[in-house]
Amino acid sequence: MSRSARTVIARATGATVAVSRLWPGRADRLIIAPHDLRTADATRAAEIYAGRFVFAGKIVTCHGRSIFDLEPPSEDWEAALLGFGWLRHLRAADTALTRANARSLVDDWISNPARKRPLERRPDVLARRVISLLSQAPLVLGDTDGKFYRKYLRGLTREIRYLRYAMFDIVDGVPRLQVLIALCYASLCLANQARHIRAATRRLSDELQRQILPDGGHISRNPGALVELLSDLLPLRQTFAARNIAPPPALLNAIDRMMPMLRFFRHGDGSFALFNGMSNAPSDLVATLLAYDDTHGVPMASMPHTGFQRLDAGTTTVIIDTGPPPPPNVSQEAHAGCLSFELSSGASRIVVNCGMPSTGRDNWRTFARSTMAHSTLTYHDTSSCQFVELSAMKRLLQGSPIVSGPANVESYREAVADGDLLTASQDGYVARFGILHRRVLMISQDGGRLDGEDTVSPAPGARIKGATDFALRFHLHPAVKASRLSDARGVMLVLPNRDVWTFEALDDKVDLEDSVFLAGNDGPRRTAQIVIRQDSRHASSIRWSFVRSSASAATTNARRSARREPELPL
Repeated sequence: MSRSARTVIARATGATVAVSRLWPGRADRLIIAPHDLRTADATRAAEIYAGRFVFAGKIVTCHGRSIFDLEPPSEDWEAALLGFGWLRHLRAADTALTRANARSLVDDWISNPARKRPLERRPDVLARRVISLLSQAPLVLGDTDGKFYRKYLRGLTREIRYLRYAMFDIVDGVPRLQVLIALCYASLCLANQARHIRAATRRLSDELQRQILPDGGHISRNPGALVELLSDLLPLRQTFAARNIAPPPALLNAIDRMMPMLRFFRHGDGSFALFNGMSNAPSDLVATLLAYDDTHGVPMASMPHTGFQRLDAGTTTVIIDTGPPPPPNVSQEAHAGCLSFELSSGASRIVVNCGMPSTGRDNWRTFARSTMAHSTLTYHDTSSCQFVELSAMKRLLQGSPIVSGPANVESYREAVADGDLLTASQDGYVARFGILHRRVLMISQDGGRLDGEDTVSPAPGARIKGATDFALRFHLHPAVKASRLSDARGVMLVLPNRDVWTFEALDDKVDLEDSVFLAGNDGPRRTAQIVIRQDSRHASSIRWSFVRSSASAATTNARRSARREPELPL
């Protein structure tokens, strides 16, 4: 009902937006253009000039028509087009031809405000377009006359007014922050905006304090939110300084907290752990963001407010999800991956979650969010979280939030004689099956061994009800070559650098099955997963280990075969 009311208000104010075009206001000039941290590719300027627009893995060729009049091949492609972030590629080329091309494309857009494209008014797309038009203003206005300057300013002001009204009906989480960031940029970059600067700064500060948790994580528990937000917050801090206005303390504090969290989620190869909708993060952008981190410190071991733990030993890293799902209003992209983990050795990822593709998410969303797409225990092929499934409810809620899941997730870590020990448990299966999942991980001091034990047990005061089967899954990175050992109790893993690791579960049969890695640079890729299936009536726990071998793959296999070979009778 609340969302419906906001929608009515937004529609009712549409008339005000239309009338307001007659009075462009006192924003009579641009004062400053914010910096764009996102990587630009000058070679793409030639493609755009030739009428080829490549976004989200799709190509559209204009053939002399306006790109804004063509049917988009996908929603992701259309969002990229209407966000105007591609202007940075034209600016990177920095020629008279690309400047003229940029001006022509922007003129085409602002000259036809009557175009009916529903996605153009989506708040996050509108916010990205406003930021792009502000940051790329030097490109578009560099060689122009006063007439086009005024036209550009009127079009930009119109977009900003739409953005202010978009606050009435916007999804919570990152989109809301993006809108407030864009409005803050607009108030700083345009003249005669003192009143709007105060209002936008206050609203942004309140939202940052609400959405950025004390340990620096985002309320959605998605590592990708940090990359997306920092890409805009860091230039915003610079814009305040350039205007000789003190940045709000909430902005400075949020950035200071988010930077260590950015390092927390990184593996040795620079990639991010794949939790709660995380996809592939552009390595060049991440490197740019980290260059703003003055501390350059070692990642913290625990992020209790966001709900993650990290084990580091030698060159080995383990990142574990030890938190409940985020609140329903920001869980549209959250995954059922409680107690899942990722393992890497140096620059090689070994165990991963499937992640989420950067484009075409709708095709994979249901699978990617399930517990089976994560390296953890799955009971009766059922996810530890339940999602909104009805289409009507998805439209009303603008997504498929989590409606139930683990409510009590506990974790405890301690240093022991042989290394670091982490014990965690979650109750996501209590309501349906009456069981608790407990996971124990121990990493050796030199990082050469990771031991684990997964246990299912009746919840206190309850009994196991219904199904009794469960499975343990370890999804492998596509670069890892896996071969099942002859005794069916282990798997040999050869990493890209030729290091050898061995997975063992001496008390259980080990299977090697197909899987998919969704967060690759070039889209989904085929990979393998280690699977152990068990029945809680026969065995309630599974013990396993990953061990690094100092010998080659051939030597390791030979030694293991010799060890397993039965002695001949005398």
